[in-house]
Amino acid sequence: MNRFYTLLAVLLLALAAPCRTLAAAPAPDDTIVVKLPNQATMTLFVKNKAQLRELRNYKLDSLMILLDTYISQAEAAGKTSKTETVTMEFYPAKDQPGKQVPEQIRVTVRTDEGKKSDTERVDVVLGRAFGVSVVENGDDDHVSIKVGTSAIDDSTRNAQREAKQRERAARPGHSDFGIDIGLNALVNRTATTAEDFDLRPFGSRYISLNWHYLYRLGPQGSPVRLLTGPELSFNNYMFDNNARLFTTPTGTVIQNEPNLDLDKSKLATTTINLPLMLVLNTKNKKGNDDGFRLGAGGFAGYRLGSRTKIKYDNDDRDRKDKDRGSFNLEDFNYGLQGLVGIGGLDLFVKYNLNELFKDGRGPQAQTLSFGITLGGI
Repeated sequence: MNRFYTLLAVLLLALAAPCRTLAAAPAPDDTIVVKLPNQATMTLFVKNKAQLRELRNYKLDSLMILLDTYISQAEAAGKTSKTETVTMEFYPAKDQPGKQVPEQIRVTVRTDEGKKSDTERVDVVLGRAFGVSVVENGDDDHVSIKVGTSAIDDSTRNAQREAKQRERAARPGHSDFGIDIGLNALVNRTATTAEDFDLRPFGSRYISLNWHYLYRLGPQGSPVRLLTGPELSFNNYMFDNNARLFTTPTGTVIQNEPNLDLDKSKLATTTINLPLMLVLNTKNKKGNDDGFRLGAGGFAGYRLGSRTKIKYDNDDRDRKDKDRGSFNLEDFNYGLQGLVGIGGLDLFVKYNLNELFKDGRGPQAQTLSFGITLGGI
């Protein structure tokens, strides 16, 4: 990679020169192609003159020494790495306060061996604006120098993303935000209540906002995780067959409405839950922790609120009646839950071991929720 330093020095010297050297050449988002004496091709992408002037803030001799040191470290790490790509980040501004150096320098070395011709690629990104990419193989050399946010290509971005995923996998724990979207069903209903009402399958929705924490159990590389973290859950029970919820002095009943033709009738609850699950999280072919997942455990929670809503037509006008209360619902809930997933898709199921209503104060039934998870682990 000796050509890298020579070509980079040429570029930096050109950019450090008075701006009239390049001022007339590029329009915004234009391209300059320079043929160097050694037959290498240098392509310069410029978005505006301000990007060209920015490099003049750096001392070129100090910058070249830094790049020489950092690239050598990345190439040395690449020789001992088990993967084809090594990405290293350096923060010279923190190590040398007060000096004119970039805040961040990111070096990616990628070597593809065993192909028709061995290829070595070095990508260097200075801060957020400048990037240099050098590809060397047995046939020719191509140097692509980009100025702007598109400093490196998609393959390098993917390599850096994979490096961050490996770094995250090495940490003992991490947090994630996810959303559960699914349906509710009432199971294990008694014979008497089974004849009183039914739920609309696609109207009885379940939504949960999850802030999960995953902790690795065992040494680095262990596939076993402990999952916990708060969940804010919203359960909807949409009644069918013109049924609605009535609260009487002796308890709560769900039965047909004799006087109204209901368009909608539902019970909605909001609960805060805390799960505790063991998750087996295997790696995919690239070694990232998004292979096959299988989890099982339990949860406990508390009901924050509940309400009913009915919608009906009265005198050719739509009416909506809403009511808030406890409706003899259980305040505390607990149960079992599990998940299965692969890649970016997870399926979940939750089964409440406790009854939805208090014993003897309402229909005896348990809640079963199931669906998909968006985001999360």
